[in-house]
Amino acid sequence: MDGDGAPAAVAGDEDDGEPIAGAVGGGEPKRWWGWAALGLSLAGLGDSLYLTIEHFRGTVPICAANSVVDCAKVTTSPESEIFGVLPVALLGLLFFVALVTVTLPPWWRLEGRTGELLAWARLALVVSGMGMVVYLLYAELFSIKAICLWCTGVHVITFLLFVLVVATFPSTASAPVGEDP
Repeated sequence: MDGDGAPAAVAGDEDDGEPIAGAVGGGEPKRWWGWAALGLSLAGLGDSLYLTIEHFRGTVPICAANSVVDCAKVTTSPESEIFGVLPVALLGLLFFVALVTVTLPPWWRLEGRTGELLAWARLALVVSGMGMVVYLLYAELFSIKAICLWCTGVHVITFLLFVLVVATFPSTASAPVGEDP
């Protein structure tokens, strides 16, 4: 805090002059948030795309197989499809396509109603993604009794996105309601 009761500037928080959205408690969206989220979303997209392609080809992802790690066992299990029709890998692909869309770096800094809706969309996506990760981890550990490393990559990426979005949510959803940029 400085002498006026305002938060003191923190090293590395400088802005290069571009307008940024206001935030609850005086915090502002940092430029790296959007880039980090986009990078993670693209990594998840690539991983999910690979798993989806392998599913529809009917081939097994390249993966070591031992008593614990067995991608073939996981990706061909009944739990790899929802209702025996919809591949989980395809759901992951659609999830990351949506995340890439809402995590474009300029969109993290939008003000007004649009910025708020995007922040809520990111939050809803990562919360639902983590719900799916918890279900899939349970299935891998207790039903299938094997772990797929490619799937674990998606789980870790989803968790990192969850942490990033939840930790930054108050700052990215604080634009005044009813205002549009």
